[in-house]
Amino acid sequence: MKRLYAIGTGPGDKELLTIKAIKRIKEVDIIFAPHNKGRNMALDIVKEYVQDKKLVLLNLPMGKVTKQDYTDAAKTIYDLIPEGKCGAYLTIGDPMIYSTFIYIMKELEKRKIQVDIISGIPSFVAAAAQTKIPLAVKGDKFLLVDEFCQELLDDINSLCILKTLRDKKAILDSLEEKGFSYKYVKRVSLEEENILTDKDKEEIINDKDYMTLILGKKKDNA
Repeated sequence: MKRLYAIGTGPGDKELLTIKAIKRIKEVDIIFAPHNKGRNMALDIVKEYVQDKKLVLLNLPMGKVTKQDYTDAAKTIYDLIPEGKCGAYLTIGDPMIYSTFIYIMKELEKRKIQVDIISGIPSFVAAAAQTKIPLAVKGDKFLLVDEFCQELLDDINSLCILKTLRDKKAILDSLEEKGFSYKYVKRVSLEEENILTDKDKEEIINDKDYMTLILGKKKDNA
């Protein structure tokens, strides 16, 4: 049977790549990754382990992916892995958290292929370490979202908001209104990493970097 490893490559720092991920990358016969116009972070992280393996870039345009794109990607993966051999699909962060691979996996379930998940360190976990903001202590409610809704703040102690490019002023105003302190983390674990606080509100609002997140914690629990 054909086999595919979905490998989480972590938030960006190659030293945060797991030993298991490295081992599987070295073992597989072919590697798949989303095609990005420009820098491909997942490939940059693992490039020293890819060596001369066959590499296939899949057409998954960020923010514009259709169901047909997922179907086509699954077909390409299945068709190009030789019978009895293994492939790897690379994704930043973790394959099971807001990942394009989740939708590809649903399409692969229709085919005779074994899929295994190799977890990666998510960006919000790395950001918590860099900012020293505990995501949750005993009894806390932690919320992870990629689409913000103010009403969600009423019954939680801490949160992480991913994909913060839009409506940042409204997000920050809501956090302040509901009594949350926050930090804005850009390109966590990379050389360009930058951490901003509520004192840098205008800079946060004007920032256009896609690789960002906001960590918030209710001040009574800070």
